[in-house]
Order: sequence, then structure tokens, then C-alpha cells
Amino acid sequence: MASREFRLRTGSDLVTDLTAEVTAFCHGRRDGLLNIFSPHATAGVALIETGSGTEVDLAATIERMWPVEARYAHSHGSRGHGRDHVVPAFVSPSIVIPVIEGRPALGTWQSVVIVDTNRDNPDRRVRLSFIAS
Repeated sequence: MASREFRLRTGSDLVTDLTAEVTAFCHGRRDGLLNIFSPHATAGVALIETGSGTEVDLAATIERMWPVEARYAHSHGSRGHGRDHVVPAFVSPSIVIPVIEGRPALGTWQSVVIVDTNRDNPDRRVRLSFIAS
């Protein structure tokens, strides 16, 4: 297995595109499976279409489903931090993508992104792990 961890800052953006890092990691490899994992309790990894308004729609959907102002049992941290800990139950901290001839087998409009609602900690890590077939 080949594995690499990289760091990034999510800042004020809910969605940060990881597709370039994923594609570069897969380059030169053969067929296999790529696991993308974010080791955080308040962030997840997803496949979405970026640049088409999906990011805005996702933010609005998260706010409708888990409002920042709602009352959460998990109440430490800043306003809405309880919500931040709920989101990864729905936006998984990991995904697996097939790799064919050194390229992630993504659909035409799919991008790999990290979804992070937690503004208290913009410093994130992502682990890429490739298993050859």
C-alpha cells in the first residue's frame, strides 16, 4: 500500500476541492483502489460537482437540516459546534475511488472535496492510501 498525508486550510470555505491532489497522487500508478480519509470529527469527504452552484446548495441544505442556532447536547466550542460534530455522520470521513491506469475513475462532473463546517479549526489533514489490484 502507498500512503501519503497532506495538510490544507479550509478557512471560511465549506467545500475545498482535493481533486488535483488526488489526481497527482494516482499518477504513475496502475489499477487499484484509492481511499481518501479525513481524520477529523467535524469534516467529511464527498464527491460533488463543483463550480456549478452545488457548494451554495450544500451550504443551504446543511443549514436547513442542522441550523447553527439549534440546541445541541454537544455544546462546547463556538456557536454551531454541536452541528459540526453531526455533519460527518452524513458526509463520511472517507471514500473509496477506483483507479484505472493511474487515473481516478471519476465521473465527468465529479470532484473530490472535503466538507468542513467547523470554522474553529481550519487546519486539516487528508490521507490518501492506494492499494494496487
